[in-house]
Amino acid sequence: MKNLAMSAVGLALAAACAPLSAVEVDGIAATVGAQTILRSEVRNELRRAGLDDSHFDEMRNSLIDRKLIVKAAGEQKLTMQEWVIENRIREIVDSAFGGDRNKLVATLAQQKIPYTEWRTRIKDDLIVSAMRWNVVDKYVTASPAEMKAEFAAHPERYRAASKVSISVETEGEAAPKEYLDVKPEDLFVPEICQAIAALPVGGSSEWIELGGKRFRFMKTAETGAVARTFAEAYDDIEANVRREKSQAAYAAWVERLRADSYIRIY
Repeated sequence: MKNLAMSAVGLALAAACAPLSAVEVDGIAATVGAQTILRSEVRNELRRAGLDDSHFDEMRNSLIDRKLIVKAAGEQKLTMQEWVIENRIREIVDSAFGGDRNKLVATLAQQKIPYTEWRTRIKDDLIVSAMRWNVVDKYVTASPAEMKAEFAAHPERYRAASKVSISVETEGEAAPKEYLDVKPEDLFVPEICQAIAALPVGGSSEWIELGGKRFRFMKTAETGAVARTFAEAYDDIEANVRREKSQAAYAAWVERLRADSYIRIY
């Protein structure tokens, strides 16, 4: 099952601040044992994830899995210590609210989300992550044979990314800024990356307006993607093998949880 979990801090915050109570009670999407998932809950999750209704079934299934995992954690007496929860909340406050917890509280109040309810969401996030580590991830390894097979089967994954040198002229400023041997996607928004990719070495873009300013880009040098050796790509190969094995093991574990539970889809 496709993992819909979010890893970016901004998206994680959006998840944390999404309304937990259904904003429109429009029927039941599923039941997991005695627990209910409303259709409006699924739509709330879709909105916070930036997805449309075409992903409804997928998101509903993700919420089912979440409830199963939290239930399994309770059965295994897995608890989340208060300091762990507080550390996670502090990370969110620091990264998204400039360290001001009052701003978090004000945001929750504006969205009519009780702080205790939001805190439970954070706690459940941590429980799901801990359960996945305890049951799946810590047992996943990448053998030398598996890594060699991965490297042979997907050589395109292990090419060093192309890099460019760019001169950026800002309208109204005297001197351009130089960026040497960089990956544009690490520095610029997608529309700028597309403009840079279309340029030949020595070519300049038209003026591009962004954020109230106008910029012009010149590509002064470019290094194409090159193949890496097995040794050079070792860490990436290992990570890919472990990730794919982890995803397969996680899916099998969730299917076992489903098989042992009464689930009804509406």
